[in-house]
Amino acid sequence: MRQRAIRNLAKLDMTQARLTRILDAAAGGKNNFVADRDAMRRYDTAAPVTTEAARAVLRYLCRVVRHLTAEGVDQFLIVGSGVPSGLPPGRQLHDVARADPGTSAARVVYVENDPMVLALARATIEPINDLVRVVEGDVREFDEILDDRVVQTFLDWDRPMAVLVVSTHSLDDDEYARYVVKRLRQVVPERSYLSLLHTTFDGIPPELLPAIHDLLAMTLPGHAVRTREEVAGLLEGLDLVEPGLVWVPQWRPDGRDTACADRPSASGSYGAVARMP
Repeated sequence: MRQRAIRNLAKLDMTQARLTRILDAAAGGKNNFVADRDAMRRYDTAAPVTTEAARAVLRYLCRVVRHLTAEGVDQFLIVGSGVPSGLPPGRQLHDVARADPGTSAARVVYVENDPMVLALARATIEPINDLVRVVEGDVREFDEILDDRVVQTFLDWDRPMAVLVVSTHSLDDDEYARYVVKRLRQVVPERSYLSLLHTTFDGIPPELLPAIHDLLAMTLPGHAVRTREEVAGLLEGLDLVEPGLVWVPQWRPDGRDTACADRPSASGSYGAVARMP
């Protein structure tokens, strides 16, 4: 993985937008470049909900982590989060994981393949928190993530854990996307959980679809977009936590997160949490 990290750093392109950085920019974070902010403005022009949708996604992730800690989960593997700096201080996902008294020693491993995000997270999170690790990895090379030394040793693979797969937008091959879920079912301990986040065009008005398609092809080529039926297919055979597969604002809303609450489909993303056998 170190060699891949060096290759990625050498190929860091500040002129090409990345989804994790666009979400970070939309949420008011600092882990982004001019290209990401320009892409965010373009999306807002085409469908003026990008900023609110990004916040809805981040709030969903926080609620997932909060719910799972209430269930006693105290270790998390978060794949492709972008480690968003747009979340307020003290409300990063690793902070949320430790907010419950019963999980005050929760361990979190972030997996990310963006060189900028990796560098900043390692500089600002790891030095002050010995219960968080940030490792380089790509969801498209999932076996390498599972074999990573930090992932294997920092987490206790004999106890339940939660795996949050945030970067499904990179899984443009349906067969491989199903393989990722299958591998997790094989390797995670009993009573573990899988959380899936996925981009969709289901809620976009038909008249806006051509512009969104063109913009996506220009700014985020290869971005995987699936219908609700297709996302449900990835979770087939798993026991979904209520309310199942829904728009992210509809997943256990707590009344505090208002982003896209009045129009959940504007979030552009489905979310679900599943119990792993």
